[in-house]
Amino acid sequence: MFIDLIRNRRSIRKFTNEAIEAHKIEVLKEAALRPPSSMGHNPWEYVFVNDPQLLAGLSKAKPHGSSFLTDARLGIVVCADPEKSAVWIEDASIATIFIQLTAESLGLGSCWVQIRGRMHDDNKSAGKYIAEQLNI
Repeated sequence: MFIDLIRNRRSIRKFTNEAIEAHKIEVLKEAALRPPSSMGHNPWEYVFVNDPQLLAGLSKAKPHGSSFLTDARLGIVVCADPEKSAVWIEDASIATIFIQLTAESLGLGSCWVQIRGRMHDDNKSAGKYIAEQLNI
């Protein structure tokens, strides 16, 4: 039942070395494309990252709260275009929780890393740092 997913979901920051099965990644991709969005604008795009070096780079996006990514087997970067929707923040947030609840339903742990409005260092935002890491 859905309520069981909500009751059981936790923010997981320690991961096993087990690979994530391809069919589970496909289900996560499907879930990422199914959330509702304001006026159906779907302002989100996703980058699925399974390269260990890139995950290690993303783990340094901000001084605190992202380091656990270095041990993850998969990271999903949720991007949104403010030109497509005035409520892109809410739409991206809904999409993120859809992904997290799907991960829970598949027996996978997950944790949201808050980037918007955060700094990588004194001179660069965490968002800019991630965009550079992903070449977007």
